[in-house]
Amino acid sequence: MSEWKVLTAEDFCDSVRDGTHDTPKQVECGYKLVTAKHISNGQIDLSDAYLISESDYLKINERSKVERWDVLMSMIGNGLGKSAVVKDNPQYAIKNLALFKIGDETRAKWLHYYLSSNKGQGFIYNSLQGSGQPFISLSLLRKFPIPVPDDEKIMRKVVATLSRYDSLIENYQKQIKLLEEAAQRLYKEWFVNLHFPGHENTKIVDGVPEGWEKKRLSDIANIIMGQSPKSEFYNTEGDGIPFHQGVGSYGYRFVVDNVYSTSFTRIAEPNSILFSVRAPVGRLNITKNKIVIGRGLASINHKMGYQSYLYYLLKEKFFKDNIIGNGAIFASISKDELYNLVFFIPSDEIVKRYDAIANKIDKNIQYVDSQIRLLTEARDRLLPKLMGGEIAV
Repeated sequence: MSEWKVLTAEDFCDSVRDGTHDTPKQVECGYKLVTAKHISNGQIDLSDAYLISESDYLKINERSKVERWDVLMSMIGNGLGKSAVVKDNPQYAIKNLALFKIGDETRAKWLHYYLSSNKGQGFIYNSLQGSGQPFISLSLLRKFPIPVPDDEKIMRKVVATLSRYDSLIENYQKQIKLLEEAAQRLYKEWFVNLHFPGHENTKIVDGVPEGWEKKRLSDIANIIMGQSPKSEFYNTEGDGIPFHQGVGSYGYRFVVDNVYSTSFTRIAEPNSILFSVRAPVGRLNITKNKIVIGRGLASINHKMGYQSYLYYLLKEKFFKDNIIGNGAIFASISKDELYNLVFFIPSDEIVKRYDAIANKIDKNIQYVDSQIRLLTEARDRLLPKLMGGEIAV
């Protein structure tokens, strides 16, 4: 039976560094700046990373150049402790992220899996500093304890086993993306290209179909702005109800419960649309159960129950107007600005017909997501046993 040892992160890795903690100026043409909000579900999503100049990029990368088979982890604020393996040859700089320099696929994945484990997350949670904006220091991360088998073959087998689960999960995530794109295409065809049922017999006045009404978001939806409880009420043991502060706890479609609160400030009910009110403004997710929402989120529910229609309406609006984009248009959106967003709303009959179709697609998405959850739970049950040597591979 193989012996196991515990190494610190600085001994396990080639080095442990961090990105800039400054805010480089945004430019129209340059290199992407990756922050905590771009790490989700073990992936690095560059879609809304803003651009910085070549000089800022080179300056940051003098001490924290990201390369293939490194590991990134959020060090501060919302989403703290989330990590991802760098699988490509990156051309970006990092901010407020720890950089574990490794350069080997197996060892990088081993570290990522352990960072994601209950033990790894427990170490991070117990090492937090700061009251307003919690963070973990680079010096503590360098001392992060990592269990490692003496036999390298065991490490490879464990990583291969866990990676098979991840491959299945990624395939299901692709299915969700395709389903969501189908609903979005139909929305665009009906409400942007104006090829809705009966459009042939509908008069268009100044680009707006007759009978459509100009309404504010607050006219068609109930909106609750988040309010964060004091951090003393937070826990990771499941006491109270789940607490979500911003996009750091977003899943692929549905929020992922990691932090709980015993103080209930503002509540979002099950199947509510969550809308990020801080950069990146306009990102959407959906609740599966009752949660507490912090100041980075708003909860939105259609007054007539047409949640699928409302979800794709908001998604189209914010992608079309590039409010998500690179976060340049709004660093945040106020309550009044959100309430007073204006839309041209079709007749109730058309909205109802679209919602019925989109809702069927969304139910398929929920089913696929349930399979992801089952796989994730199975992987996470195996993870500590495999990485602790309790199960032989």
